[in-house]
Amino acid sequence: MTSAPNTPKRPKPTPPKPIDLARRLFILSAVIGVVRFMVELADREMLIRELRVRQPDLSQDDLDAAATGGIVFGLLIAVGLILVYTLLANRMAGGRNWARVLLTVIAGAGIFLGVVRLVAAFSGFAAAFGLAVNGVDLAFGVVTMLIDATAVVLMYQPAVSGYFRSVRSVSATPPQVANGL
Repeated sequence: MTSAPNTPKRPKPTPPKPIDLARRLFILSAVIGVVRFMVELADREMLIRELRVRQPDLSQDDLDAAATGGIVFGLLIAVGLILVYTLLANRMAGGRNWARVLLTVIAGAGIFLGVVRLVAAFSGFAAAFGLAVNGVDLAFGVVTMLIDATAVVLMYQPAVSGYFRSVRSVSATPPQVANGL
């Protein structure tokens, strides 16, 4: 049985400053998104009013239980969101191109939905369908859209494209041949 020769591992290249900044911005965006979500969840009375409108046959105890369940579920989703964003941002900063692409898709979808929400709010379309959109929610949305857009631009600057190629070549192991030679 032959063993692979002990080749020293080459150190991974240090991420360029724009990539490190993009990583921090994506994590910040997730934290701001969670704060936005928690601000909405903190208005328990609004949640109960919405539940009462949608489910008029529920008792007050049922409404309270549904609101509490919604808040707990929302907090679990918020923690999961921060963990996923942090994992993806750290993988991207580690040079994983798939994480860069996935963050781009997520950020692009968030930006698109944020623009749709702004258009719906300012055109009166949201009010026509009975959707309540408040100014705080819109402000959080604009801030996260700007942060996400900045992070995406930083990830695709020409100066950092080589980083993703160099990490791929450093982490690639040489192919193992059948006879070990």
